[in-house]
Amino acid sequence: MSFESLWAVQSAIGRDPDTGGYTRGGWTPTEREATHWFRAECATRDLTLESDGLGNLIAWWDPAGDPRGKPALRPAPRAGNVASGTAGNGSGSAGPPGASGGVAGHRPDVAGSAEPSSGSPDGGSRSALYLPGGEPAARRGVVTGSHLDSVIDGGAFDGPLGVVSALAAVDRLRAEGFVPRVPIGVGAFVEEEGSRFGMPCLGSRVAAGVLPAEKALALTDRQGVSLRRALEDDGTDPAGVGPSPLLAKMGTFVELHVEQGRGLTAPVGVASSIWPHGRYRFTFTGEANHAGTTLMEDRHDPMLTYAMTALAANKQARLAGARATFGRLSVEPNGTNAVPSTVTAWLDARAADTATLESLLAAITRQAVERAERDGTTVVVTPESVSPIVDFPAGLRDRIVGVLDGAPVLPTGAGHDAGVFSAAGVPTAMLFVRNPTGISHSPAEFAEEDDCLAGVEALAAVLKDLAK
Repeated sequence: MSFESLWAVQSAIGRDPDTGGYTRGGWTPTEREATHWFRAECATRDLTLESDGLGNLIAWWDPAGDPRGKPALRPAPRAGNVASGTAGNGSGSAGPPGASGGVAGHRPDVAGSAEPSSGSPDGGSRSALYLPGGEPAARRGVVTGSHLDSVIDGGAFDGPLGVVSALAAVDRLRAEGFVPRVPIGVGAFVEEEGSRFGMPCLGSRVAAGVLPAEKALALTDRQGVSLRRALEDDGTDPAGVGPSPLLAKMGTFVELHVEQGRGLTAPVGVASSIWPHGRYRFTFTGEANHAGTTLMEDRHDPMLTYAMTALAANKQARLAGARATFGRLSVEPNGTNAVPSTVTAWLDARAADTATLESLLAAITRQAVERAERDGTTVVVTPESVSPIVDFPAGLRDRIVGVLDGAPVLPTGAGHDAGVFSAAGVPTAMLFVRNPTGISHSPAEFAEEDDCLAGVEALAAVLKDLAK
């Protein structure tokens, strides 16, 4: 199936008829529908689909693992964190009505030393592991893909472009008659945006063991529904949530993503790094009072403290060449004719290096505290998630640049699952597809079809090089 056909079907799922945007929070009906679509496409291709306890998915193409030239289909395990199949129901999420297909169990976790091979980015390899007795136990594969969830009223390309392009790249390689020496996996990782439970890269953080299961399950959405409850409502046992066995099979990860700024002028580029970034909750507390009878000089208004803090964040970010955004706000009691008692605001801050990020946060916090003293209010700053800088391996990056005939290299201020996997020790790279306007996290997000097709071609070339 062509990229265009795949994109037409996937991009219709959950599109808001009024705004043209998407709201696919984790484990919501629209996100589940997109996940069912992915499962069905994997079944159509006879890919071996595996899910961990949270619902992260990887579909494997491994013709070298089956003498018939198709992925070997294995019985599903009765215990453990991985459930497998092609499109039918499995632990983690239900399949689409009427879906069917083979069911495959995961290979056991193994320990041992790696055999050198061309499948590794630096000459050494994570692609073939051996048990102490020297017998082959599992071959680590090259994984690509991205996520299917979105921010609130987000664009079509952020995440899904990487998933659709991965399927299209596998189709292209198959059509060429290419037989990978190691498995190629197509991944779809859950709740990357964190738009429902407030934790970015939730699926990959749990998979990598960065976010403990108990903390993840205790997260709540804006309606007070916990992740534990959301999983139970989806038919998933929360007891299976934890570090993912899927990572034991991931030798290399290459994520294709729409570029989310105007820094890329060629159709396809390669990432050098991800800026350090964090989400911080500012809680401003004052005194509720009557809007009509309380003198201005008698007020303890936390909204004023917040407003001045937002202005300070804008100024400090501009001075530092960084990014600072207050994009979410909660007000209590939230009455038109009442001075607020509490204002809670969430700051997203990003910078090119850790020192600048820390300095930016300190400056904003200092000005917030100073303003609170003037207003007779208080402010408490709570980090909710902080991600360090990620420098992608130079050897892998340069190898991909060579495969793509000198594609441009650029950093990004956006966070990605690729950053989590890289920090976890998986050799990781990113490809970017040009965004002509630079607009992202908006219904206006866009990429030209020709650039998307160039992305598929580039991704296929990279996968072929890494899996040969």
